[in-house]
Amino acid sequence: MAGCCSVLGAFLFEYDTPRIVLIRSRKVGLMNRAVQLLILAYVIGWVFVWEKGYQEMDSVVSSVTTKAKGVTVTNTSNLGFRIWDVADYVIPAQEENSLFIMTNMIITLNQTQGRCPEIPDKTTVCKSDANCAAGSTGTHSNGVATGKCVQFNGTVKTCEVQAWCPVEDDTDVPKPAFLKAAENFTLLVKNNIWYPKFNFSKRNILPNITTTYLKSCIYDAITDPFCPIFRLGKIVEAAGHSFQDMAVEGGIMGIQIKWDCNLDIAAASCLPKYSFRRLDTRDMDHNVSPGYNFRFAKYYNDLTGAEHRTLIKAYGIRFDIIVFGKAGKFDIIPTMINIGSGLALFGVATVLCDVIVLYCMKKRYYYREKKYKYVEDYEQGLGSEMDR
Repeated sequence: MAGCCSVLGAFLFEYDTPRIVLIRSRKVGLMNRAVQLLILAYVIGWVFVWEKGYQEMDSVVSSVTTKAKGVTVTNTSNLGFRIWDVADYVIPAQEENSLFIMTNMIITLNQTQGRCPEIPDKTTVCKSDANCAAGSTGTHSNGVATGKCVQFNGTVKTCEVQAWCPVEDDTDVPKPAFLKAAENFTLLVKNNIWYPKFNFSKRNILPNITTTYLKSCIYDAITDPFCPIFRLGKIVEAAGHSFQDMAVEGGIMGIQIKWDCNLDIAAASCLPKYSFRRLDTRDMDHNVSPGYNFRFAKYYNDLTGAEHRTLIKAYGIRFDIIVFGKAGKFDIIPTMINIGSGLALFGVATVLCDVIVLYCMKKRYYYREKKYKYVEDYEQGLGSEMDR
């Protein structure tokens, strides 16, 4: 109890103030200047030069529109001779900051509502009606089971379903890709940016780009780094992948547009930087459900009024346009804050040297004696002298 009271008394009735002691030591002096030099280099080099600590920063606000171009031709037993243009392979026509281009497909023609055998697999192959549960539906089934076992072909029987018939068979994905010529299609990306703090706006079609140039240029990181028209094959290859391999099963590509602008210099120096990466990067050791695909149907009625549809399982590449960046402009407030923070850091040199001098050097007890001085209360001592 007495110990606690003495500690409390010391806390309440003692006051310490810094004491300046000049130590003439080459080691300590050099170490102090070295630490101060490192702090100065950090404040000037990192905070002000690299991080531009003298600027107020703002994040980019962006809008993106896209337009694909390209025509190809196919000639197959199912579809015959057919021309494919933008309206056929861009699905849907417009998306927000994205564009899907169909490169491969499985097409099931002339489906109607009716009864037909399921595609053979371990859950649908049967020998008799007893193997088929009426009314059952599975996650991967194409319809509702009728409870009958019917002939699928000359050797195999499967459970019958009420469905859109004939049912889709997506066992084998076409190789090479159905629209392999999509490699040469082009994509125009129009990007408008705005920094609201500075009321600064710009777009990626730069002021020096003419209509003639825009009709003929294709983006190249070396020769045409500011052309906003991209060849699809080059986008995929720039990310380190084969377009023809990706076109078979589909995938997702990212087109990254970086805007880092220093508004203390000319606005013409605020330029977009393009980069590309695959967003659904495949792990060859875990290759379950690869790629990107979805289904859609086109409905029509025949002359008798019966409803039909063409089912398409579309494989393709979705291009996501990702815009990011920041802008900075000189402002006195962040400048003064960072200068004050830098000056405060110089105290680190003093603390570090104190620790070494008082706890690590051979003469630490001598330096500690010079560093700390204990003084009794002057008024209390004067009162004692008068009593005597």
